[in-house]
Amino acid sequence: MKKQKNVKKSSLVRKMLIAFLMTCSLVNLYPFIYMIFYSFKSNEEIMFTNPFGAPLIWKAENYYNAWNNFNIPLYFRNSIVVTFITTVAVIVFSLMFSYATARMQWKFSGAASTYITMGLFIPAQIILIPLVILVRDMKLTNSYASLILPYTAFQLAFACLVLEGFMRSIPKDMEEAAYIDGAGVFRSFFSIICPLVKPAIASVLLFTCIGAWNEFTLALVMISEEARKTLPVGLVTFKGKFVTDWGGMGAALVMASIPTVVIYLFLGDKLEQALSVGSGIKG
Repeated sequence: MKKQKNVKKSSLVRKMLIAFLMTCSLVNLYPFIYMIFYSFKSNEEIMFTNPFGAPLIWKAENYYNAWNNFNIPLYFRNSIVVTFITTVAVIVFSLMFSYATARMQWKFSGAASTYITMGLFIPAQIILIPLVILVRDMKLTNSYASLILPYTAFQLAFACLVLEGFMRSIPKDMEEAAYIDGAGVFRSFFSIICPLVKPAIASVLLFTCIGAWNEFTLALVMISEEARKTLPVGLVTFKGKFVTDWGGMGAALVMASIPTVVIYLFLGDKLEQALSVGSGIKG
């Protein structure tokens, strides 16, 4: 009898937990669903007649207008170029740095690791003015480099933290066996370490792509020429002086979200390994 009560109690707790998780999922999904509905509505529906529900009249032309009447293809190209180069640079530099601090013995490895980690505590807004002056003095204003270099620098701290934690959790016996067989540092790095830290690399790729793709403040300050504006800054142009195409803005927002959603669908399962990096650091 007591066993049946425990089974019923555990079943009830399980149902309540499922209901709670489903509610949380709906709450988190609603903004995205609202944005999709928003992108198919007219200005009248958005502002007055139907702000929250599904569109009464689905206006697919909002996507056509957003793509053709504004510079969405140009903004997409600029964002793809900046995000791709930033991601590659962050992964390459963080892999090399993390390998040097986590797997190699040298005098200032601990100090170097601490120094790069301190970058997590420096907001971009604090050094924005010196950064603008530096970019101007380097003659990089209104260029891709004015965004790629700061993005890479700001993303390196987190990337090194994740990769170093994973590398420290790998037993050194594997490398020692490779050294006995005649493998050097480079062979050990590319053949042993890199394949083992693929979950960490995928996590870094995910966070770096999303961060670079969605960044607004630096892109707004560094880029004034229309030909170099990225997507977050370009979306501001939808807001007109007298009339704003809110439906077109919603369509542009949906299109801007597609790359990050696709990347997350492919690499989202790696986030669990990224969140478990703390155990690797403690080890």
